[in-house]
Amino acid sequence: MLLLSGGLFVTSALSSDGTDLRPGRYQDLAGLVSNEAAQAEALTERVNDLDQEVQELSEGLGDAQVDDLQSQVDSLRAPAGLTEVAGAGVTITLSDAPLSVRESSDLNQNLHVVHQQDIQTVVNALWAGGAEAITIQGQRIVTTTGIKCQGNAILLQGIAYPQPYVISAIGDPSTLETAIDGDPTIDTYREQAADPRIAVGWEMEEDDDLVASEYRGLLDVQLAEPLD
Repeated sequence: MLLLSGGLFVTSALSSDGTDLRPGRYQDLAGLVSNEAAQAEALTERVNDLDQEVQELSEGLGDAQVDDLQSQVDSLRAPAGLTEVAGAGVTITLSDAPLSVRESSDLNQNLHVVHQQDIQTVVNALWAGGAEAITIQGQRIVTTTGIKCQGNAILLQGIAYPQPYVISAIGDPSTLETAIDGDPTIDTYREQAADPRIAVGWEMEEDDDLVASEYRGLLDVQLAEPLD
């Protein structure tokens, strides 16, 4: 028995090579989300550094054709969301119902949580209201941004974020609020937010000093033509 146990210990040590043989090191989803988000942010930052290096090398070529193309690229950076925007606007916060409501409710549990379509509806209404720039959880939203559910979080540009979901839009506050107030799907959500049996979270407030940082995600568009 001693020889057998010793053999197993040696085999285990060689197999693990000093690492944990059990990959389930995370005790909760929040820990996993946090770790994956940190890795994604680090990789994105590395890509941005390389993109900046490529741009600097391109600008240093001194070629007329390259300079002309670079000028076209620079003129499209703002509408593509690649420059910072600041100004007045509105901030909307969506959140799941409190745990006490969910545990005591006999309603469909889907009514108590924020879904990706809720976020998409708010964002689309803000665009329709003339928003100059929109962020979710501080991330700049561009035309290629996808908003997807991943468990009890949303996946945004490769990074998972838990609720509450903070959506900020820069533009004329009154126009943006009018667009929100006139959307029937949002009206339904707000009615559910006011219903104590459902109690999903809804907050909307004006802000005079919003800042939407430039988009820092990956750019995988092969060909795009801006609309008038």
